[in-house]
Amino acid sequence: MSQFCRPVLASLALFGALALPPAQASNFELSGAWSSDGSLCSRVFTKKGNKVGFAELSDLYGSGFVINGNQIRGKSARCTITSRKQDGDNLELSAACASAIMHQGVTFKLKVVDDNQITRLFPDIPGMTLSYTRCKL
Repeated sequence: MSQFCRPVLASLALFGALALPPAQASNFELSGAWSSDGSLCSRVFTKKGNKVGFAELSDLYGSGFVINGNQIRGKSARCTITSRKQDGDNLELSAACASAIMHQGVTFKLKVVDDNQITRLFPDIPGMTLSYTRCKL
């Protein structure tokens, strides 16, 4: 190969690499037990074998929820995630939820702080947020 072709080919390869679309960021993994106070996880949740449940008096120690795949389980409601949209650190979940008395669609807007912390945002109530920590059970 001539000395002239090598720099041209190297330049074309570099340009081609820069012109490729950026790799899609992977979706944030939500599975796990999440508590409003990470230091009280053992008072909010119980674990028997591989099953995570809510402690009998968990409401006294904060709120929490368990996510397993597309299922979200709270103390008084269960939801199935119907769609998920992630834009950087922002995550929007649409879910069909049911409690003992009603069914409704709910949109959850979350901000990912790190692998073990998320913040729920309430766009209709400026400044209101709830922070959750992933529990290690």
